[in-house]
Amino acid sequence: MSAVMTDLSLPNLPQGLPDKRQVAASFSRAAASYDSVAELQRDVGSQLLSRLPEGFSPDRWLDLGSGTGYFSRALGGRFPAGEGVALDIAEGMLNHARPLGGATHFIAGDAERLPLQDSTCDLIFSSLAVQWCADFASVLGEAHRVLKPGGIFAFASLCVGTLFELRDSWRQVDGRVHVNRFREFEVYQQLCADSGLRIGSLQVCPHVLHYPDVRSLTHELKALGAHNLNPGRPGGLTGRARILGLIEAYEQFRQAEGLPATYQVVYAVLEKPL
Repeated sequence: MSAVMTDLSLPNLPQGLPDKRQVAASFSRAAASYDSVAELQRDVGSQLLSRLPEGFSPDRWLDLGSGTGYFSRALGGRFPAGEGVALDIAEGMLNHARPLGGATHFIAGDAERLPLQDSTCDLIFSSLAVQWCADFASVLGEAHRVLKPGGIFAFASLCVGTLFELRDSWRQVDGRVHVNRFREFEVYQQLCADSGLRIGSLQVCPHVLHYPDVRSLTHELKALGAHNLNPGRPGGLTGRARILGLIEAYEQFRQAEGLPATYQVVYAVLEKPL
C-alpha cells in the first residue's frame, strides 16, 4: 500500500489506478504471507471496529474486501447472532479464509457491483480495501443500495500522503512512479457528502510504522500484495545503483525508532437514512 501525489479536481477520480485483475492476482498470491506482516491492517481494522456505535447489533453484516478473513472472524465473534458475509475480489484470499470460518458465506465479488440484493445488510464493514476501487462513487452507491434503512457503512481507506517517504526517496533516484496512487481526502469528503448516506464521522489519521531498513519495508509491501501496482510502473529488475540511491535518500528520514513509513488512513462511519 503506497501513494503518489496526483492532481485531482472534484468530482474526478484518480487516474492510473491499478487494474482490478492485477489487484486480485497480487492479493491472491499474497494470501499465505499476508497475516504475518499485517500489523497496520490489524491496527486499522481494530480502530474501525471501535468506531461502530455502542450497542449496535446487526442481523446481517458484510465484510467488504475481507482478505484473509481476520476481521470476518472478529465480526463473527462480536456479533455471534448475526449472519456474516465475507466478500473479496481475490479468490486466493477467499480460499485461505474459508476454512478458518467467521462468516456464514464467502463470496467472490466486486465492491463496485455487489452481488447482493437491495436492503439486505445492517452493516457493511470494509478495512483497507476500497482504496483499490477506481470508482468509489459506485462503491458508495452499492453500499446505499444494499444497506437496510438505518444500516451503517464503516470503512477505512488510504489517501494521498501515504508512504510519502518512499515516494519522495524514489523521486530523488529516478523520478518514476514506484509507489501506488490514492485519492485526496477532499475527494472522499465530496463523494461521501454526495452519496445519500449520512456522515456520522469522517476523518484522516496518520499511522506511522518504523523499519530497521528499506528492505524490511519493501519486503513487507510485497508480502502484503500491496507493492507497486500502478500502470506505467517500471518493469524488470531494479538496478543495484538505483537501490543504493533509494537507501541513501530514505536515510534522510531516519528517526530514533527507525525508518518511518507514514500511512494516511481515512476512517468513515456512514448511515443510510431511515
